[in-house]
Amino acid sequence: MQPIASLARSLHSGAIAPDDILREAALALAVADSGPDPIHPFIQSNLTERSFIRATGALAGIPIAVKDNIATVDFPTTCGSRILEGYTSPFDATAVKRLRAAGAVIVGKTNLDEFGMGSSTEYSVFGVTRNPHDRSRVPGGSSGGSAAAVAAGIVPAALGSETGGSVRQPAAFCGVVGLRPTYGRVSRSGLIAFASSLDQVGVLARTVADAALVQSVVAGHDQRDSTSSRRQLPEFDGDGDLDGTVIGVPGEYFPDHLDPGVRSLCRAALRRMEACGATIREVSLPHTRLAITAYHVIAGAEASSNLARFDGVRYGASAIDPPTPGDLYELTRARFGPEVKRRILLGTHLLSHGHGSAHYQRAQKARALVSLDFDYVFASGVDAIFTPTTPAPAFRIGEHIGDPASMYGSDEFTVPASLAGVPALSLPIGFRDGLPVGGQLICGRWEEARLMRIAAGLETALL
Repeated sequence: MQPIASLARSLHSGAIAPDDILREAALALAVADSGPDPIHPFIQSNLTERSFIRATGALAGIPIAVKDNIATVDFPTTCGSRILEGYTSPFDATAVKRLRAAGAVIVGKTNLDEFGMGSSTEYSVFGVTRNPHDRSRVPGGSSGGSAAAVAAGIVPAALGSETGGSVRQPAAFCGVVGLRPTYGRVSRSGLIAFASSLDQVGVLARTVADAALVQSVVAGHDQRDSTSSRRQLPEFDGDGDLDGTVIGVPGEYFPDHLDPGVRSLCRAALRRMEACGATIREVSLPHTRLAITAYHVIAGAEASSNLARFDGVRYGASAIDPPTPGDLYELTRARFGPEVKRRILLGTHLLSHGHGSAHYQRAQKARALVSLDFDYVFASGVDAIFTPTTPAPAFRIGEHIGDPASMYGSDEFTVPASLAGVPALSLPIGFRDGLPVGGQLICGRWEEARLMRIAAGLETALL
């Protein structure tokens, strides 16, 4: 699948029709789902030819996939969970509405770890999604289906969602661009909540320019979301000039356990940026070591609160003819998968009497320290921070399924930016043994235009 700009030019000139794009997407999906180990990026899809009204807008006729925890009226929204199996939303999420208003064609809902809780897209009731570069490996998670759909050439871009790295980490594993905007830049209305103070709708795409375009469409204030910002999204003009840019490199993101191949590719990317006129400066983010623990305390507590509504009365598929109200509640919530149950139990414990101040409040203080680290670095004249996106390339399916703590480690470089609410982007910087490796760029709050400019410069330098 060509980048969005190329498709738009071909559509505008009449060289291709929207149905031609859908046929190409359907063929790519057929190839992806062929053989004994299908990639399985979608839970539901519709790539059949349609009768198009001549649409206008930045994404007119462009097929876009949407993660299945983002509400749509024309596909079920299941969150990859048995408890919402078959549920269809009566409204579109605000991000989806804006895609449609720009002429985009929503072609399906992508697979995910149940309720966005996981780092591999193995925790879905609808089955495992596989990495298009090596079908024995995971695509990352929880937006693994969206990343795989883009990497397999089925769609040029897809919506995902991020809590602690669920767009950037699968982008790195699948060799595509993954963007997490500043918290509040994109409305969360219609995004099924996991951890409300962390959740954001993000974009996965083949190129930085495509990610910037989709981001510009879905961003903006929404009265349905009190946390959405009224700040104007600055325009990205496509300029990728790195001359005079100051890039900070934190030693905390290059630990001893970092894969040697990832370390080598990151150093090579920094040399490329320096050759393009960037200044490389060593910086420190000393509270990074607190980020993973603080994240799981905060996310677990908020997940416990948010998922309490799925009780078979207010939301969720009810157990059939339970003898008592208690049985209704118990049998309904038993439909949650193991990772969701694990996080609900952790969060409930952390919020129980006597534990709130001991754990949750301390985690919030640690979060504030992580955020202050970023503020200090950016105030010192650094334009962007560069780090690996993940400690290693994609791991094998089943490798960490019995050891969730080791799986959580794949998010150690993405979680800090999520806690701080700053924009961050992963882009491909090379391959290690045939597997994609991602490099991460982080900028200050509301600096998406700067982030895109620097990312585009690195993208060009690596060609």
